[in-house]
Amino acid sequence: MAHGKKKGTIGILTGGGDVPGLNPAIRAVTVRALREGYRVMGIRRGWAGLIDIDRDDRRSLSDHVMELTEDVVNKVARTGGTFLHTSRTRPSHVPRENLPRHLRDRHGDEMNDLTPDVLANLEWLGIDTLIPIGGDDTLSYAVHLHRQGIPVVGLPKTMDNDVPGTDYCIGFSTCVTRTIEMTHALRTSAGSHERFLVIEVFGRYAGFTALLPAMAGAAHRCVIPEYTFDIERLCELLSQDRMKNPSRYSVVLVSEGATFEGMDEMVFKDHEQDMYGHKKLGGVGDRIARRLKEVSPKYNNGRRVNIISQRLGYLVRCGDPDAMDSIVPMAFGNLAMDLILDGVSGRLVSIRNGRYDNVPIEVVTSRKKVVDVKKFYNADRLRPAYNRFDGAPVFIMTSDY
Repeated sequence: MAHGKKKGTIGILTGGGDVPGLNPAIRAVTVRALREGYRVMGIRRGWAGLIDIDRDDRRSLSDHVMELTEDVVNKVARTGGTFLHTSRTRPSHVPRENLPRHLRDRHGDEMNDLTPDVLANLEWLGIDTLIPIGGDDTLSYAVHLHRQGIPVVGLPKTMDNDVPGTDYCIGFSTCVTRTIEMTHALRTSAGSHERFLVIEVFGRYAGFTALLPAMAGAAHRCVIPEYTFDIERLCELLSQDRMKNPSRYSVVLVSEGATFEGMDEMVFKDHEQDMYGHKKLGGVGDRIARRLKEVSPKYNNGRRVNIISQRLGYLVRCGDPDAMDSIVPMAFGNLAMDLILDGVSGRLVSIRNGRYDNVPIEVVTSRKKVVDVKKFYNADRLRPAYNRFDGAPVFIMTSDY
């Protein structure tokens, strides 16, 4: 497929969950790339866009790819979400029922690797370098393409801030900001009714989104995926907090992946898995709330304490980015372009100890990034642990080095 390109063509896609900051990142890459003489193509719906293209039907192209201009990206740069749309598609593991119509005659296994189709489509589109923006799932497939010889530069994005190799991921600051704001807002109801307030936040494997707001004073306690806690101990602590509070309420932040002693596994909304093998989480906050209500008479002179249970969910994903998630994506986009201009690929842009940097993209699949419980979590008090702040990164507990 011929393109009248100058230096080359850059493809951008966003995968996984939406977060505020994606559109500023797309704008940063596009504006810089165009001014450096590149053509920029936005791939719709993440990795799905690269398997849905039917090379025998040129009309399908506009459904899955769009040429990016400054006018296009400037209009959306201040908004949340991703105007390129997103999906949780994993081209190397596509179930038969999810195969694009034009590929059903060529692939018929229960699980299908469509990587050859992705490679063919990238060549057909004339894309020289691909910039995927996503979390560890989206970027794990970028690692796969890198090993297939495709020039890739990744940008880390996730509310959970759990991509290895970087202290910060796009979307995290807005998530923390909104969690603090909404927790403070919910205090009025908790105080009016003298209740325990249980707030479920994001965090499948990593508890940063509960730990940081708790450290900032949004909650008395927090429970995180990295530590299986005792529900009676949590009730005892919340009861103490409630009695000390003149308004007679207390607050706990609950990571969606948290578990307490006696639970067999995390709490899932249903048992359907996405292409990365993840079931949709949701409901541990309600389960904890029920158990706290049952146990509460033991620590409150025989009287039951009622609960307010609230899951923040998409409320912390939606809307516009905060200042951090407007500035960092701009920097990340330009870092990616710096690498491309230097002829470098196979990298993940990052922040390390407050400084912009880049690391080999293979770090994404090398390990999990989780809270260092011994260093940053008081397992007896069920709250953040911290001492000195000299030389610590901005978000204290999120350093990956």
